[in-house]
Amino acid sequence: MNVEELSGLPPGAIQHVRQEGIEELYPPQAEAVEAGATDGENLVAAVPTASGKTMIAALAMLSAIERGGKALYIVPLRALASEKKAEFDAYEDFGVTTGVATGNYESTSEWLATKDLIVATSEKVDSLVRNGADWLSDLTCVVSDEVHLIDDRNRGPTLEVTLAKLRQLNPGLQVVALSATVGNADEIADWLDAALVDSDWRPIDLRTGVHYGNALNFDDGSSREVPIEGSEKQEAALVRDILEEGGSSLVFVNSRRNAEAAARRLGGVSSPELTDEERTELTDLAAEIRDDSDTETSQDLADCVERGAAFHHAGLSSTQRSLVEDAFRDRLLKVISATPTLAAGVNTPARRVVVRDWRRFDPSAGGMAPLDVLEVHQMMGRAGRPGLDPYGEAVLLAKSHDESEELFDRYVWAEPEDVRSKLAAEPALRTHALATIASGFARTRSGLLEFLEATLYASQSTEAGRLESVTDDVLSYLERNDFIERSGGRSGADDDADGAFTSAADLAEQASREEELEATSLGHTVSRLYLDPMSAAEIVHGLEGAKERPTALGLYQLVSRTPDMYELYLRSGEDETFGELYYERERELLGDAPSEFEENRFEDWLAALKTGKLLEDWAEETDEETITERYKIGPGDLRGKVDTAEWLLGAAESLAREVDSEWTVAVREARARVEHGVGEELLELVSVGGVGRKRARRLYEAGIEEPADLRTADKGVVLAVLKGKKTAETILENAGREDPTMDGVEPADPGNGTILDSSGGRDTPTESGETSTDERADESQSSLGDF
Repeated sequence: MNVEELSGLPPGAIQHVRQEGIEELYPPQAEAVEAGATDGENLVAAVPTASGKTMIAALAMLSAIERGGKALYIVPLRALASEKKAEFDAYEDFGVTTGVATGNYESTSEWLATKDLIVATSEKVDSLVRNGADWLSDLTCVVSDEVHLIDDRNRGPTLEVTLAKLRQLNPGLQVVALSATVGNADEIADWLDAALVDSDWRPIDLRTGVHYGNALNFDDGSSREVPIEGSEKQEAALVRDILEEGGSSLVFVNSRRNAEAAARRLGGVSSPELTDEERTELTDLAAEIRDDSDTETSQDLADCVERGAAFHHAGLSSTQRSLVEDAFRDRLLKVISATPTLAAGVNTPARRVVVRDWRRFDPSAGGMAPLDVLEVHQMMGRAGRPGLDPYGEAVLLAKSHDESEELFDRYVWAEPEDVRSKLAAEPALRTHALATIASGFARTRSGLLEFLEATLYASQSTEAGRLESVTDDVLSYLERNDFIERSGGRSGADDDADGAFTSAADLAEQASREEELEATSLGHTVSRLYLDPMSAAEIVHGLEGAKERPTALGLYQLVSRTPDMYELYLRSGEDETFGELYYERERELLGDAPSEFEENRFEDWLAALKTGKLLEDWAEETDEETITERYKIGPGDLRGKVDTAEWLLGAAESLAREVDSEWTVAVREARARVEHGVGEELLELVSVGGVGRKRARRLYEAGIEEPADLRTADKGVVLAVLKGKKTAETILENAGREDPTMDGVEPADPGNGTILDSSGGRDTPTESGETSTDERADESQSSLGDF
């Protein structure tokens, strides 16, 4: 189908498509148009990566907008939201306005009401529904990217329930679901009342196979010699082989440590292939990575990048991940070793994908277990970029002939597993049941069950009564914790307090009445805050049981115990370390501590204490490098913990107000301290734009203790502390200084015993008069609190 044959798009859209070099639609795209994608029909597109799924979505959304509607594109990851938003921004050339929404789960983002096309994560859309965003009722087209993630135990139920709610909110809504790997795409299509486009067509050939010995054997029966030289690893030989013909490689491994170790080794393969110009660019890129964080992980990554290699995992900061992904897409980086997180939709194609590790540790299995076919196929789908690669190759590694045959059977020739709903798991259902009641989607027990009947779980369930049974358990939990009230019908609340017998006639009368459900004020707050009800119950119980003003550690450990915080696990020997800390600071901890004889529960309590101690260290201004080394985590992990704690403590502050807790101010201060990573005395200073944790401490020690001091302090002292004239001027302006200019100002000694170095930094004298190395801050590195 030629693009000129397309109709129903905004004026200028076809010209834009042609400017992108597209004259003819790919076969799956043409099939989608014929199935009604541009006519408002529901559609499930199960087509390989790089076969034009985004174009199918774009055609559906643009045609909906041309008909006067509004489109929503749902993605699983924030990084993918930013990527897609940047791609759709080009539509503004022909009058289509775009917006993106990810964080801030309490906001209705009303400014998006003016946008034609919105990109958002499934969690953000769920929160918008909970908070009653009016503009959601204007939607006429919703695209769900990576819809197979409904199968994910953690995030899947949110996507499933969100799609069900949007369809109920907008009965005429067009739903377009996209995925590269769905074993039961027909079931997804039936659930969504959608036409199915199921294709294995790709614009360039993808060969999949197994490397064993010195041969790479493919699924079509062909083979290619890839000899291993000396003692090199299989993946090194495969990377070297493809680099020699100008291609790039992705190597998937099963842990962060293995990703980092592989990148160090593969840098020795990629480095000889670099041009002088590439070396210069990579040196600059490495400097950016070091500037982002002063941790050992950042240094290791920068060292690899200088040699044309990189590692990629969730321990990196979002900035570092973006830098690596962009450089790899530009083919400046030649090889990335990654954990499977990189396969989750972010656009990072390579000519050759190597799946080195097809097993990983699974706690439920008690050891190493094979990866799902779906996950391996997602990795394989990264191979080959149209317009740049003549072909794509995806390779698994075998150590024996028998293992080679097993890998062909298990992965190369296998179909991906069916996507199965995870909604009936109680943790997921309690969250979404409360949200469904609080947002008015269901006002009775039967109404709730009726809504749940519109989910994928209900369409897949073969266990009679399972959904009803789990729902009743969840409703009882929500009622016990004062999140909902039940009236009419028969519930546990109807039983007489003294256990008096209820007659058969009374039971019949109760059963005939419709049981009504209503969220309490607390329940509405919990739903609006986007909290797991169990998290809210834990926080409320902890605050209500506090006999004295909670300390920061007590509050940090409290939120670390909630299901919404992924707590750090205890390493070997740490149970003793944090057991000692527990006994030292037991009085500070909120809630009911388990007995040390309850081994599993007590270990969870200590793991939360470890997480809380990390947050306390951050709030006491311990530097990033020390924290990441002390807790054996990456900069991305630290930032993730800090962001989650800030969100949970903000929610805890709202809950404290809701239950009239006297500790609201203590919670607010703990949240502010973890947000900025500073002691209580610096909270006013860090409220000034441009003043982060390190600058605030230096200003404070120079006698500038609050924003008002910045308006009157000697400019030379300010310049000496802040170093750069531009930085000093910006901060003084943000503080409200009448004349913030630094023209002609020279650095001046603060005169308080602080020794200024030649660059304007400071060293604090020890009692002996010498400078302590541990206290010397490397101010050339940016810190999480500085921006």
